[in-house]
Amino acid sequence: MKVALVTGAAQGVGFATARLFAEKGYHVVMTDVQPLDAQIEALVALGGSVSALSGDISSEAFVVELAAKIARDHGAADVLVNNAGISLICSAETTSIDQWQRVMNINLTGPFLLCREIGKQMLGRNRGNIINVASIAGLHGVIDRSAYNASKHGLVGLTRTLAAEWGGRGVRVNAVCPGWIKTEMDEADQGSGAYSDSDIIDRVPMGRFAKPEDVARAIAFLAHEDSFINGASLPVDGGWLADASWDALRLKKR
Repeated sequence: MKVALVTGAAQGVGFATARLFAEKGYHVVMTDVQPLDAQIEALVALGGSVSALSGDISSEAFVVELAAKIARDHGAADVLVNNAGISLICSAETTSIDQWQRVMNINLTGPFLLCREIGKQMLGRNRGNIINVASIAGLHGVIDRSAYNASKHGLVGLTRTLAAEWGGRGVRVNAVCPGWIKTEMDEADQGSGAYSDSDIIDRVPMGRFAKPEDVARAIAFLAHEDSFINGASLPVDGGWLADASWDALRLKKR
């Protein structure tokens, strides 16, 4: 049975991805800082094969422990999905070094540690797929998100570097770059008054937020073992980055 490791699996994109890989017949290893008992129960009820280990992916000790568990139980993961991440809406001039470092630790250092440790196992078998969940904020700038944007730009850079470094050894590395998604993170960001539903819906050519399942399907597409895609950063944004129109013109065409 193939094995997929999904981080940030307690909710949102992470849980949708874990569910989709379970439905595809993978054994899914879930990890998150939150407890995962309810998520395991839900996937087992659907007939899924799952296990979990809760912990902080920005901790090198935890990542080493997680990798050792996968090696002991399964030999290696076939797929790694680096989904865990946090948001920070804050002007650059008021972002503290502690805020900056926390975002970098979780959004960039954690994925690097996982790529390093799980990647070693994949390289040992000359096969594997890594999908990093970046953001359209990793391809363009978004105001009041200097730490978040920098972390996601870094994740895109890490993706491209590892794709170049490991592609010839059987391990592909790609990224998905979602736009705004209706998740618990979005609810928290909106709760701060940063933006409204219409700010996003009016800006997206497809006229809606992404759903976690939209991103999960893009991840599964990139993870297909017969794919020749390597080093890509795939927008999953409903056309956000493609459209340079102003809102009135865009809305006139709906």
